[in-house]
Amino acid sequence: MTGLRLGPLLRHVDWEGNGTATVWVEADRPATAEVRCADGAYGSSRTFRIAGHHYALIPVTGLTPGTTTPYEVVLDGRRVWPPEDSPFPPSTIRSPAAAAPGTPGPGVRVAFGSCRWAAPAHGEPDPIGPDALEALATRIAAGAATAARAATTGPEEADSARPDVLLLLGDQVYADETSEPTGQRLALRRDLSAPPGAEVADYEEYTYLYDESWGVPAVRWLLSTVPSCMIFDDHDLIDDWNTSASWLADMRATPWWRERVVSGLMSYWVYQHLGNLSPAELAADELYAAVRAEPDGTGPLRRYAELAERDPAAVRWSYRRDFGRTRLLMVDSRAARVLDEGERAMLAKGEAQWVRDQALAGRASASRTDGPRPYDPDDRGPGANDRRAPYDHLLIGSSLPWLLPPLIHDGEAWDSALCRGERGPRWARFGERLRRAADLEHWAAFPRSFEELTALIAEAGSGPDAPATVCVLSGDVHHAYAAEPHWTAGDGPDAHVVQLTCSPVHNSVPAYLKLGFRFGWSRLGRRTGRLLTRHGRVVAPPISWRKTGGPWFANQLMTLTTNGRSAVLRLDHARAEDGGATLVTVDERVLSTDEKDSPMDR
Repeated sequence: MTGLRLGPLLRHVDWEGNGTATVWVEADRPATAEVRCADGAYGSSRTFRIAGHHYALIPVTGLTPGTTTPYEVVLDGRRVWPPEDSPFPPSTIRSPAAAAPGTPGPGVRVAFGSCRWAAPAHGEPDPIGPDALEALATRIAAGAATAARAATTGPEEADSARPDVLLLLGDQVYADETSEPTGQRLALRRDLSAPPGAEVADYEEYTYLYDESWGVPAVRWLLSTVPSCMIFDDHDLIDDWNTSASWLADMRATPWWRERVVSGLMSYWVYQHLGNLSPAELAADELYAAVRAEPDGTGPLRRYAELAERDPAAVRWSYRRDFGRTRLLMVDSRAARVLDEGERAMLAKGEAQWVRDQALAGRASASRTDGPRPYDPDDRGPGANDRRAPYDHLLIGSSLPWLLPPLIHDGEAWDSALCRGERGPRWARFGERLRRAADLEHWAAFPRSFEELTALIAEAGSGPDAPATVCVLSGDVHHAYAAEPHWTAGDGPDAHVVQLTCSPVHNSVPAYLKLGFRFGWSRLGRRTGRLLTRHGRVVAPPISWRKTGGPWFANQLMTLTTNGRSAVLRLDHARAEDGGATLVTVDERVLSTDEKDSPMDR
């Protein structure tokens, strides 16, 4: 009898009024997987096999735009989801209505965060506090129950607590920091006294991480009913992944790294990346077709992962999603790096161009191919007769923050200058040791890429068709804050530009790092940073910035709600309550109003 090993995960939901969605599942044997919706919408797919595991990404069609419908998962004719004894409401798919001509269309509610270490088994004490995803599941389930008791039937009432999409911005699993239960499973397979010890070593062991992380009942239900978009960060592979060329050379010299990185990329493609893609992108994806065409798709996927490790420029993990008039551009800031010290860049040239093209696609001030440039009002590019941008809000998802506390930014820029030899070989060796020890490898550590991203944000946010906001959504640094830039030369962009950082979803930060982050924003911290940059002969960046919220330390989630040209940000902390977890709002602020020319509430 076929069983459901993991999932379902609701992934891509169409916002163009086509009534489609995708649902990801893992079965315990080959099967035909079906999604059956209460309103008659339906999808079916045969599982594909990777390294002895069986998966399906089920395309669902026939959804009625503007409605929310419960669904079931059926394997080989037997219903396997929802469980008979589930304490949660039915899993549902909400299909947004397409915008009517001349109207702004439906708003979107985007919840985001990063860094989620696996929670302990239910009932066991949690040393790092309640999981924000479990708390979000509790909030949504309570909202659905309240709507049911009140006999409300409209999707707005029933879904008032539910985000339209959940952005998981990196470190969905920790391959290098496994829990005690996972360590015990690893010990049954191999000798943990040999490298890589209690870290994961191969694809099978990666499946243990996803079992543990996504198998928690509340989180499993949450992911079955809220669409999700994901991108990796370092701990999905290993801490400091792709810090520098010398780091990579050292890792490649170890006997276990090749299998780790190939298995990590394979598992990321299966568990996370596939679901980021639309049905049209899946239909055009040659690897997806190759994997499904063979009785065992391990070979094609392994070759793809080996290529990605050998030549990062040959593979693209970044992607774009449009939610009505809110555009999400999710940027791979890990695997797309150029690490050679003389050419060091966060994004390879082709990747950077793709990001630029997607950010400006459909704009009347459409991009040229000769790199960043100021906005040109005389540019008669595509859409020049329609001076309204294709989006009112641009969200740039990057696991690593663009704007850090100023001291940390200056420290990373200084270290980068040392590593490239600005102060000679002795300082360069010191800089490399410091870079690895202190994790100095954010956007600031790639100065040219930092300036290119800054220029792109300015261009995307400028002109008569400028969006209301450009928001950079990030995680990684185990605290939350909001920061706003000021362009030091001339006028800045017309859009309200803001860095929104939210981390962790479920992790911790030592007290000394909390003090360090606070100091990094202080006046004395800024002065210290300027001393470092003078020593490293670092050219000042084209912007300055200030913290407008935070730092906040807790397990937490941010939610950005856009509606027309308005945008409202909310920060929720996870708190323990009655043996469970609940979300408590600790900050809420308006980023833009519905009138394009109205002053922003900062």
